[in-house]
Amino acid sequence: MQILYHIGAHQTDEGVLLKSLMKSRDDLLDRGVAVPEPGRYRQLLGDTLNAMRGDIGDQDTEDLILGAALDEDEVSRVIFSNESFICMRSRILDEGELYSRAHKSVWLRNLFPEHEVDFALGIRNPATFLPAAFALRQNDGVSYAEFMDATDPLDLRWFGYIQRLSELNPDSIITVWCHEDTPFIWGEVLGSVTGLGAEVEFPGGYDMLRRIMPREGLFRLGDRLAETPPATEAEHRRILMDYADRYALRERIEMEIDLPGWTEEVIAAMTDAYDADVERIAALPNVELILP
Repeated sequence: MQILYHIGAHQTDEGVLLKSLMKSRDDLLDRGVAVPEPGRYRQLLGDTLNAMRGDIGDQDTEDLILGAALDEDEVSRVIFSNESFICMRSRILDEGELYSRAHKSVWLRNLFPEHEVDFALGIRNPATFLPAAFALRQNDGVSYAEFMDATDPLDLRWFGYIQRLSELNPDSIITVWCHEDTPFIWGEVLGSVTGLGAEVEFPGGYDMLRRIMPREGLFRLGDRLAETPPATEAEHRRILMDYADRYALRERIEMEIDLPGWTEEVIAAMTDAYDADVERIAALPNVELILP
């Protein structure tokens, strides 16, 4: 059996991945891919992780988790999703790094030692990720100074986190995508996490695009794709980008940032660093980066 853990990151897909997969749930089950309801496993997985703390699971552990999550016996792949698998939102910036608790990926892997275990996650430009993550902490009554804890936002990179995931789990595939690209690659993301690739056409493949485009633009896009279906995936993406450029609602893709010390120059520097970061991530072993 293959186990796929979708591990966030926070404030990337915001639950859309599961919703998109659920639209194909019956079809996926027919193909041996199970997408269990989160309520059936998240608490149990969290409690089991904290109790075992990286110890190797046995058959009883596996039976307990899979028995709670699944109704089916003949399943070849199971997708577990939780943006807080690695850490709660209060620990995103522990030790002045993004997701310093990467070692918990090994805890997750060790729950199923006899099976293939892979990981998938979206990352996001720190220039928009940090404001979005801080908004979560503001809801908890945390100030910006408390949230950052003297960390310089210009120092934050995703590379270290992904590198640790890769090194700690050398037998796992780490699938990564950029949040900013999801309107144009969402179908490929769904194909990757299910292990089915282009074998399935997902009804939820345009869910991220729907978040930024009005109905009129979506209708026109649908007409365009029906009239002259793209011959390649690259052409398909170019069409999506073209229609997004024409019709996307700017208020849904442009984020107003008002944080202490964040000038336009700082935001531009963070964005440049993110672009370079993504290039480095693409070169890591056992990492598959989905790009437009």
